[in-house]
Amino acid sequence: MKKLLFTTLLAVSVTAYSQFTLPAASPRQKVEQQFSMSKITVDYGRPGVKGRKVFGELVPFGKVWRVGANASTKITFEQSVNFGGKTVPTGTYGLFVVPQDKEWKVILNKDAQQWGAYSFDEKLNVLEVTVPVQKLAEKQEFFEITLNPVDDHSADVVMKWDFTKVVIPVKTGKPETVSKIMEKLKEIKQIEKDAAK
Repeated sequence: MKKLLFTTLLAVSVTAYSQFTLPAASPRQKVEQQFSMSKITVDYGRPGVKGRKVFGELVPFGKVWRVGANASTKITFEQSVNFGGKTVPTGTYGLFVVPQDKEWKVILNKDAQQWGAYSFDEKLNVLEVTVPVQKLAEKQEFFEITLNPVDDHSADVVMKWDFTKVVIPVKTGKPETVSKIMEKLKEIKQIEKDAAK
Protein backbone atom coordinates (compact mmCIF):
# COMPACT_ATOMS: atom_id res chain seq x y z
CA MET A 1 0.00 0.00 0.00
CA LYS A 2 2.84 2.35 0.91
CA LYS A 3 4.55 1.60 -2.41
CA LEU A 4 1.34 2.38 -4.33
CA LEU A 5 0.86 5.64 -2.41
CA PHE A 6 4.51 6.65 -2.99
CA THR A 7 4.28 5.83 -6.72
CA THR A 8 1.05 7.82 -7.05
CA LEU A 9 2.55 10.85 -5.26
CA LEU A 10 5.69 10.64 -7.39
CA ALA A 11 3.63 10.49 -10.61
CA VAL A 12 1.55 13.50 -9.52
CA SER A 13 4.71 15.45 -8.58
CA VAL A 14 6.43 14.71 -11.90
CA THR A 15 3.31 15.68 -13.84
CA ALA A 16 2.87 18.90 -11.86
CA TYR A 17 6.47 20.02 -12.34
CA SER A 18 6.89 18.86 -15.95
CA GLN A 19 5.36 22.14 -17.16
CA PHE A 20 8.33 24.06 -15.72
CA THR A 21 11.81 24.38 -17.21
CA LEU A 22 15.09 25.57 -15.78
CA PRO A 23 16.37 28.89 -17.13
CA ALA A 24 18.84 28.50 -20.00
CA ALA A 25 22.43 29.51 -19.29
CA SER A 26 22.39 31.54 -22.53
CA PRO A 27 18.73 32.27 -23.32
CA ARG A 28 17.72 32.60 -26.97
CA GLN A 29 16.26 35.89 -28.14
CA LYS A 30 14.68 37.09 -31.39
CA VAL A 31 14.47 40.78 -32.24
CA GLU A 32 12.69 42.38 -35.20
CA GLN A 33 12.62 45.92 -36.52
CA GLN A 34 10.47 47.45 -39.23
CA PHE A 35 12.89 48.67 -41.86
CA SER A 36 11.97 50.62 -45.00
CA MET A 37 9.35 48.42 -46.75
CA SER A 38 10.05 45.25 -44.76
CA LYS A 39 11.92 44.22 -41.58
CA ILE A 40 15.20 42.97 -40.18
CA THR A 41 15.20 39.98 -37.78
CA VAL A 42 18.03 38.71 -35.56
CA ASP A 43 17.92 35.37 -33.68
CA TYR A 44 20.76 34.84 -31.18
CA GLY A 45 21.89 33.35 -27.87
CA ARG A 46 22.62 35.65 -24.88
CA PRO A 47 25.57 34.48 -22.77
CA GLY A 48 26.34 36.22 -19.49
CA VAL A 49 29.66 37.63 -18.27
CA LYS A 50 29.34 35.68 -14.99
CA GLY A 51 32.55 37.10 -13.53
CA ARG A 52 34.68 36.10 -16.53
CA LYS A 53 37.03 38.22 -18.63
CA VAL A 54 35.16 38.25 -21.93
CA PHE A 55 37.12 39.78 -24.81
CA GLY A 56 40.67 38.58 -25.18
CA GLU A 57 40.04 35.44 -23.07
CA LEU A 58 36.55 33.84 -23.19
CA VAL A 59 36.19 35.30 -26.70
CA PRO A 60 39.77 35.32 -28.05
CA PHE A 61 41.01 38.21 -30.16
CA GLY A 62 41.71 37.38 -33.81
CA LYS A 63 39.43 34.29 -33.97
CA VAL A 64 35.97 33.90 -35.51
CA TRP A 65 33.19 34.18 -32.92
CA ARG A 66 29.54 33.19 -33.46
CA VAL A 67 28.31 36.48 -31.87
CA GLY A 68 26.41 35.03 -28.94
CA ALA A 69 26.11 31.47 -27.69
CA ASN A 70 25.14 27.98 -28.88
CA ALA A 71 23.69 27.96 -32.43
CA SER A 72 25.10 30.68 -34.67
CA THR A 73 23.38 34.04 -34.81
CA LYS A 74 21.02 34.47 -37.77
CA ILE A 75 20.21 37.82 -39.35
CA THR A 76 17.45 38.11 -41.96
CA PHE A 77 16.94 40.96 -44.39
CA GLU A 78 13.60 40.98 -46.22
CA GLN A 79 14.94 43.43 -48.79
CA SER A 80 18.33 44.33 -50.23
CA VAL A 81 20.36 46.41 -47.75
CA ASN A 82 23.59 48.33 -47.46
CA PHE A 83 25.27 46.67 -44.45
CA GLY A 84 28.19 48.67 -43.08
CA GLY A 85 28.78 50.22 -46.51
CA LYS A 86 28.37 47.08 -48.66
CA THR A 87 25.28 45.82 -50.49
CA VAL A 88 23.70 42.54 -49.36
CA PRO A 89 20.81 40.79 -51.15
CA THR A 90 17.62 39.64 -49.42
CA GLY A 91 18.18 36.51 -47.32
CA THR A 92 19.19 34.93 -44.01
CA TYR A 93 22.86 34.92 -43.05
CA GLY A 94 25.06 33.67 -40.24
CA LEU A 95 26.43 36.69 -38.32
CA PHE A 96 30.02 36.29 -37.10
CA VAL A 97 32.79 38.58 -35.95
CA VAL A 98 36.54 38.52 -35.53
CA PRO A 99 37.01 40.73 -32.46
CA GLN A 100 40.11 42.81 -31.77
CA ASP A 101 40.70 45.32 -29.00
CA LYS A 102 40.06 48.43 -31.16
CA GLU A 103 37.89 47.08 -34.02
CA TRP A 104 35.79 44.12 -35.08
CA LYS A 105 35.57 42.49 -38.47
CA VAL A 106 31.85 41.74 -38.93
CA ILE A 107 31.04 38.86 -41.30
CA LEU A 108 27.84 37.74 -43.03
CA ASN A 109 28.13 34.08 -44.05
CA LYS A 110 25.81 32.02 -46.27
CA ASP A 111 25.69 29.20 -43.67
CA ALA A 112 23.19 30.32 -41.02
CA GLN A 113 22.62 26.79 -39.60
CA GLN A 114 25.91 26.21 -37.78
CA TRP A 115 26.44 25.33 -34.14
CA GLY A 116 28.89 27.94 -32.92
CA ALA A 117 31.66 28.66 -35.43
CA TYR A 118 33.16 25.17 -35.43
CA SER A 119 32.37 24.53 -39.12
CA PHE A 120 32.84 28.15 -40.22
CA ASP A 121 33.92 28.31 -43.88
CA GLU A 122 35.23 31.69 -45.00
CA LYS A 123 34.56 30.69 -48.64
CA LEU A 124 30.86 31.15 -47.80
CA ASN A 125 31.35 34.73 -46.64
CA VAL A 126 29.03 37.18 -48.37
CA LEU A 127 30.78 40.25 -46.96
CA GLU A 128 33.16 41.52 -44.34
CA VAL A 129 33.12 45.03 -42.84
CA THR A 130 35.26 46.56 -40.12
CA VAL A 131 33.70 48.67 -37.35
CA PRO A 132 35.32 50.46 -34.39
CA VAL A 133 34.91 49.27 -30.82
CA GLN A 134 33.31 51.68 -28.37
CA LYS A 135 33.70 51.39 -24.59
CA LEU A 136 30.58 51.32 -22.41
CA ALA A 137 30.47 53.30 -19.17
CA GLU A 138 28.32 50.61 -17.54
CA LYS A 139 28.72 46.85 -17.72
CA GLN A 140 26.33 44.87 -19.97
CA GLU A 141 25.99 41.53 -18.14
CA PHE A 142 24.18 39.58 -20.89
CA PHE A 143 25.19 39.87 -24.53
CA GLU A 144 22.64 41.96 -26.41
CA ILE A 145 21.85 42.81 -30.02
CA THR A 146 19.43 45.65 -30.68
CA LEU A 147 18.06 47.07 -33.92
CA ASN A 148 17.75 50.83 -33.54
CA PRO A 149 15.88 52.78 -36.24
CA VAL A 150 17.60 55.96 -37.42
CA ASP A 151 15.01 57.04 -40.01
CA ASP A 152 12.59 55.42 -42.52
CA HIS A 153 15.45 53.94 -44.54
CA SER A 154 18.23 53.28 -42.05
CA ALA A 155 18.89 51.52 -38.75
CA ASP A 156 21.82 50.50 -36.58
CA VAL A 157 22.65 46.94 -35.53
CA VAL A 158 24.10 47.42 -32.04
CA MET A 159 26.00 44.68 -30.18
CA LYS A 160 26.90 45.12 -26.49
CA TRP A 161 28.59 42.87 -23.97
CA ASP A 162 30.65 43.52 -20.86
CA PHE A 163 32.11 47.01 -21.48
CA THR A 164 32.21 46.67 -25.29
CA LYS A 165 29.86 48.05 -27.94
CA VAL A 166 29.92 48.01 -31.74
CA VAL A 167 27.49 49.61 -34.19
CA ILE A 168 26.90 48.53 -37.80
CA PRO A 169 24.87 50.98 -39.90
CA VAL A 170 22.25 49.45 -42.21
CA LYS A 171 20.57 51.39 -45.02
CA THR A 172 18.17 50.64 -47.85
CA GLY A 173 20.04 48.80 -50.61
CA LYS A 174 18.50 50.71 -53.53
CA PRO A 175 17.24 54.02 -52.10
CA GLU A 176 16.00 55.50 -55.41
CA THR A 177 13.93 52.42 -56.27
CA VAL A 178 12.56 52.14 -52.73
CA SER A 179 11.58 55.83 -52.71
CA LYS A 180 9.64 55.38 -55.98
CA ILE A 181 7.85 52.28 -54.66
CA MET A 182 6.97 54.04 -51.39
CA GLU A 183 5.53 57.02 -53.28
CA LYS A 184 3.33 54.66 -55.32
CA LEU A 185 2.23 52.84 -52.13
CA LYS A 186 1.26 56.18 -50.56
CA GLU A 187 -0.79 57.02 -53.66
CA ILE A 188 -2.57 53.64 -53.47
CA LYS A 189 -3.30 54.13 -49.74
CA GLN A 190 -4.77 57.57 -50.48
CA ILE A 191 -6.97 56.14 -53.26
CA GLU A 192 -8.19 53.41 -50.86
CA LYS A 193 -8.90 56.04 -48.19
CA ASP A 194 -10.81 58.24 -50.64
CA ALA A 195 -12.80 55.26 -51.95
CA ALA A 196 -13.84 54.30 -48.41
CA LYS A 197 -15.47 57.70 -47.77
